[in-house]
Amino acid sequence: MTGRDPGIAVTGIGLVTPGGTGREATWRSVLDGRSTAARDPELAGLRVDLSCRVRDYDPARDVPGGRPWQYDPHCRFALTAAREAVADARLDPATWDGERVAVVLGTAFGGTTAQLAQHHTYLEKGPGAVSPLLLPMFLPNMVSGQVSIHLRARGPVLSTASACASGATALGVARDLLLSGSCDIAVAGAADAAVHPLWATGFDRMNALSRRVTQPATASRPFAADRDGFVMGEGAGVLVLERADRARARNRPPYALLAGYGCSADAHHPVAPDPSANGIDLATRRALASAGATADEVDHVNAHGTSTPQGDAAEAALLARRFPHRPSVTAAKGALGHLLGAAGAVEAALTALSVARQTVPPIANLDHPDPGIDIDAVTKTARAQQIRLALSNSFGFGGHNAVLAFRHPG
Repeated sequence: MTGRDPGIAVTGIGLVTPGGTGREATWRSVLDGRSTAARDPELAGLRVDLSCRVRDYDPARDVPGGRPWQYDPHCRFALTAAREAVADARLDPATWDGERVAVVLGTAFGGTTAQLAQHHTYLEKGPGAVSPLLLPMFLPNMVSGQVSIHLRARGPVLSTASACASGATALGVARDLLLSGSCDIAVAGAADAAVHPLWATGFDRMNALSRRVTQPATASRPFAADRDGFVMGEGAGVLVLERADRARARNRPPYALLAGYGCSADAHHPVAPDPSANGIDLATRRALASAGATADEVDHVNAHGTSTPQGDAAEAALLARRFPHRPSVTAAKGALGHLLGAAGAVEAALTALSVARQTVPPIANLDHPDPGIDIDAVTKTARAQQIRLALSNSFGFGGHNAVLAFRHPG
């Protein structure tokens, strides 16, 4: 899609992250630049036993509808975040026209925690001990399916899987559904809960994780000279999207307008970023084109910023090349860790909050910036600034690139 469209309003935000359960708890956490990484007893014995866990979360309290045991943790997080987002948007599933409500949720891993636990049960106790809920607990489409059931949403219900870009991809797809007239409301985002010894081992074998195990609070350090990998995290981010005219008609001021979306592929390597960053550049240009914007209009970028040597270098090189006017840059993974498939949705929510509140959170742990990286990284404390247009970057294994453009609604 080219040319400027009227934009899609972000009218509700729900978050479950290592920074806290709820939108405001997470916002305060990243605003403080406080790392959530810690040694994880469930990873004990591994070379890397660090994680960023969701801690102040009670499934009996936070999962709507009761019976939280029937869901994998990632689905629990999504249900909680979706309930918060819909309430924040001042919408009521009991009264809305469910045929006009879409649900688009992404995940990189799906319900692998439940799958692995039931596999262990199968091996130890036999087929008769396996839960009949195994399939609905782990199938990757079930996160969007379960949310649609709870919200009585009978419009398009879709799931996206583009690795760590899954959440941003879901928001882009939801935006396209709204612009096409396929729905009036879209509940979109992503969830993952894959902190497990097997997956941690897999990432470690790829040299993707930080091995700063004696300094967990400072292990994730995006764009730092001595960065050495990410810290696995978990959580969910859900946004309610509506066409801007509909939000105005019901007098719901938006946080921001999701004005543009661009996606692309590196077509380079299964897991390594293309050092030329041409794929990232293509997604960026497409996002700006669909927002009817030029590069020099961008005031702020919420970077993917994984804290990996190659990934941060490629992203920073693109930011310096595409935006020589040096917009402010933040990266939430220093505080929250890498939330895998949920990362793009959570970071998009944080970008919308930055636009609404004209405030950029700092990059946690960026005490010694890489001298080879030329970006205006926000460090130490939050920065108040005018943000008219902001980008949120998300990239994933397989070469997936997704860039979202948010405008101030004023």
